[in-house]
Amino acid sequence: MFQERISKLHTFLTEQELNAVLITSPKHVYYLTGFFTDPHERFMGLVIPAEGKPSLIVPALDREAAAEASFVQDIHTHTDIQNPYEILKQVLPANLAKLGIEKSHMTVERYEALGQVVLASSYVDVEEPLREMRLIKSADEVDRLKHAVQLVEDSLRETLKKVKTGMTETEIVAELEFQMKRLGAEGPSFTSMVLAGEKSALPHGKPGTRQVQEGDLLLFDIGVAANGYVSDITRTFAVGKISAQLQEIYETVLAANEAAIAEIRPGVTFAHLDKTARDVITAKGYGEYFMHRLGHGLGMDVHEYPSVHSQNQEVLRPGMVFTIEPGIYLPGVGGVRIEDDVLVTETGVEILTQFPKKLTSINQ
Repeated sequence: MFQERISKLHTFLTEQELNAVLITSPKHVYYLTGFFTDPHERFMGLVIPAEGKPSLIVPALDREAAAEASFVQDIHTHTDIQNPYEILKQVLPANLAKLGIEKSHMTVERYEALGQVVLASSYVDVEEPLREMRLIKSADEVDRLKHAVQLVEDSLRETLKKVKTGMTETEIVAELEFQMKRLGAEGPSFTSMVLAGEKSALPHGKPGTRQVQEGDLLLFDIGVAANGYVSDITRTFAVGKISAQLQEIYETVLAANEAAIAEIRPGVTFAHLDKTARDVITAKGYGEYFMHRLGHGLGMDVHEYPSVHSQNQEVLRPGMVFTIEPGIYLPGVGGVRIEDDVLVTETGVEILTQFPKKLTSINQ
């Protein structure tokens, strides 16, 4: 698997007449070698030359872990008192002219440090081939995504057993993240969002001291990280009996979610999916209260390519994984979002998230 990925990147290297590619983002090092670490401020880089075998440069404290996990076995290390760029210079091809780098990951500080020892005449961004590779998930990646989904759904299921009126949003978050770790997740894949009552109308609200009350909507937007991949799910619940208006927006969002998912198949555009969901919400008179895109790609990152919005005319292909998450947000009243993780198959769609979507009341 790693050899195939490196070979694909090598094809880009040949087409662009690069002497080498330098990968520095930890997630892409993991994607191409199987080894993951957070080096913090220390340098880590994967060198893929036009000729010869790739090399991995890691902090000395990661030597054993890298040797055990990495597909690339030519491993070089540096201590905290060494200049890692001098080691990089030794690993890179001589007479280097064109070097591929991840421009979105390369800071100005590191770019200047690189330029002092690596006298390349030009630098080419390698984000596009990496993005294209990550866009289509392998069977192994899908299995990892499914595992992350199962963990977050189990965490939500266990947490709901503990939810009571009078609890604060942050207390629920604490219970939720305890369950994530207890069940085997590395932790949340983003800042867990639990919003009650009128705060559920904040698409990116921050959990706080708001207490859960009878008649509230209670929104969970949560995900976990596990084995290099992540999940992202949103479910909204009623606390006891809710108003007719809140019931209406829930049913409208659910209809929009299901309508968009029903349209997923190879050849359909992302723009079509967005329009399908938006038309359902607009027809009920809530169009102005759905103010974000329909979804986003999912994989090693919570938000990655593609973006599911009205201007994206790219067509769906088997192996793509993304979210479908329409919402209605009534300021000062409450909001509903229902989010699923979906996989495009050869014939249609597989819904990775299985947590029930029918309006459920938390009676405490």
